[in-house]
Amino acid sequence: MTDGLNHAARRLRDAYSGRAIAPLRDVLAPTDADGAYAVQTINTRFWEAQGRRIVGRKAGLTAKAVQVQLGVDQPDFGVLFADMQIADGGSLDPARTIQPKAEAEIAFVLGADLPAADTSVEEVAAAVASVHAAIEIVDSRIADWKITFADTVADNGSSAFFVISEAGLPLAGLDLEGAAMEMDVGGKTASTGLGAAALGNPMNAAAWLAQTLAARGEPLKAGDILLAGALGPMVALTPGDHVEARIAGIGSCSFTYGPVR
Repeated sequence: MTDGLNHAARRLRDAYSGRAIAPLRDVLAPTDADGAYAVQTINTRFWEAQGRRIVGRKAGLTAKAVQVQLGVDQPDFGVLFADMQIADGGSLDPARTIQPKAEAEIAFVLGADLPAADTSVEEVAAAVASVHAAIEIVDSRIADWKITFADTVADNGSSAFFVISEAGLPLAGLDLEGAAMEMDVGGKTASTGLGAAALGNPMNAAAWLAQTLAARGEPLKAGDILLAGALGPMVALTPGDHVEARIAGIGSCSFTYGPVR
C-alpha cells in the first residue's frame, strides 16, 4: 500500500507540469481520508525538502452542500506555501495553472500558537491578529474536476494560489457570520454569498483547523494564514479576467488572471 501511496503522490506532483491526471481510484477509495492525507503529507514533505515554506492552511468543503455532493460529513484541509501567495492587486500567469477557479473567502492571520486538540472558538478568536478578505484560486490536478473526497484531499485540497487583502482588521466587533460577499470576474458579479457559508461561521472553520492539526501533531502557529472556506460558488477563470472580492465590513482584494507584466 505504501508503494501505491508514493506512486499516487508522484502522479500528482507530475501533474503540476500542466497535464491533469485520472482520478486516484486505483489507490484511494472515494472516502479514504487516512490514505488521502498520507498522500498529501508525502508531497508536503517532498516540497519542504525542495525549499518551499509553509505559511498556513486552508479549509475546504466547508459548505454542507459540497460535503453532501462528495459523500462526506467533514471539511478537509490543505497546506499553504509561501510561493502560492499572490500580492493583492497582482497577477497570476495562466501558464501556472491547469483548470483554475476562484472563490472568495475570509482569512485570518494568527498572532499566537494554537497547540491544543480541544481548542475552542473563543481561544481561536483570542489568537487572531487580523482578519482579511481573501480569494483562493483552486485548481484540480484531476482531469475535468472529477474528484472524490479522497482525490481532493490527496491533491492538497485542490489548492493552487491565494490572495489576501493587504490591510487587515482586528476581529473585535466584526460580523463574520453575516458578512455579505460579492466577487466580480471580468467586470461582472459572478458569485455572492455570506460568511455563514463556512461551517456557519468562518471562526468555526478556523477552530476545526486548529483542532484537527493539533491532533495530528502539526499545530497552527503565530503568523500562520488560515483560509476559512468559500463564501459562495467558485467561478472558472479565463485569461485576462480581473477578479475582485468584496466582503462587507471586512474589505476587498483582487488579482488579474493574466501574464505578469
